[in-house]
Amino acid sequence: MKQRKGFQLIAMAMLGSFLLLPAHALAAKKADFSGEWAINRSKSDLGEGRSFYAVKMVVKQEKNAITIERTRTGRDGQERTDSEVLTLDGKENINKRENRSSISTATWSDDGKTLTIKTDTEFSRQGETYKMKRTETWTLGEDGKTLEIRSESSSSRGERSVSLVYDKKP
Repeated sequence: MKQRKGFQLIAMAMLGSFLLLPAHALAAKKADFSGEWAINRSKSDLGEGRSFYAVKMVVKQEKNAITIERTRTGRDGQERTDSEVLTLDGKENINKRENRSSISTATWSDDGKTLTIKTDTEFSRQGETYKMKRTETWTLGEDGKTLEIRSESSSSRGERSVSLVYDKKP
């Protein structure tokens, strides 16, 4: 009888301590994409046709938000930088720019190692309106010094798939 009562006390103490643990201690540690990144063309699969991938990125990640600053080379050879801020909770984020607007959602994989960003963009060019859907899957390399972004997009011009590899700048 004494043994049973002792076991019950131990079991209740363990259960109580488990319930007191903060929720974030039980959650999977999320990948941190923060840093300055440069495209590694030799490791990337840019697909066919003209690609408007970012040649460099600056990423700032906080607990529940990520700011992504992408620098691309335009058709005229000039670099253009745009920035977007996304919450990391699956809620819609609206980003408006000069001639386009986009609605994005960012969600984590169960293990916290992969971030998926889904974006619907509408833009205007020469009086025409275009729509594009894109899904990006972000994964860090084991060493934390490479970032792979797999991007699937579809628009009136067709479907496109690219795999971009970025190296972290020191």
